[in-house]
Amino acid sequence: MRGMILAAGRGTRMKHLTDHLPKPLIKVGNRYLIEYSILAMAQAGISEVVINIAYRGDQIKTILGTGAQYGVSIEYSEEIEALETGGGILKALPLLGTDPFIVLSADIITNYPLQTLPAKLSGLAHLVLVDNPAFHPAGDFCLNQSHVYYGQGLTYTYANMGIYRPELFKQATPEKCPLIQLLKPAIQHNHITGEHFNGVWHNIGTEDDLIFANQQGL
Repeated sequence: MRGMILAAGRGTRMKHLTDHLPKPLIKVGNRYLIEYSILAMAQAGISEVVINIAYRGDQIKTILGTGAQYGVSIEYSEEIEALETGGGILKALPLLGTDPFIVLSADIITNYPLQTLPAKLSGLAHLVLVDNPAFHPAGDFCLNQSHVYYGQGLTYTYANMGIYRPELFKQATPEKCPLIQLLKPAIQHNHITGEHFNGVWHNIGTEDDLIFANQQGL
């Protein structure tokens, strides 16, 4: 199984910290932020990793190289301008193959065991959901047993972790496209499954998040 890490965005909410540095290369503890996702992939036995890059992407390539130091092989999907989450995955499909693949954002730190994601999907994707954080109190989706849906009920937030079939992206156009735009019709047709995770999960989106993560000794 292959994995993809989304790392093309600038991270404007980090303000001056990303003026000359791409967000994935901000240090959390003794590691670059993106290294947490790479090491999670390696720990799960995922040896082929695709990383999409745009803003100051050459810096990411220089630091991470081929991925040999992490026990993985890294290929880069280069975007002239960041294509957002859905568009970035669509562009990277030729590097990801025809089987389901795992996608993580480069700005999360978690102890979720990626190897437990279902290799055989009953639908087009399987999403990991977490309790709604303070910055996103309304959540994204509801969860009915194993299916993600829109409607009344307890909501959860998408944890920026999941496993996807390439077919989910075949209807996308080669332009900027958020992942949610592709998920909505699939959810409405009951093609997306999910699970609730209540372990360690941090989304490093702002300077305050970065300070908190460092205080936690991550």
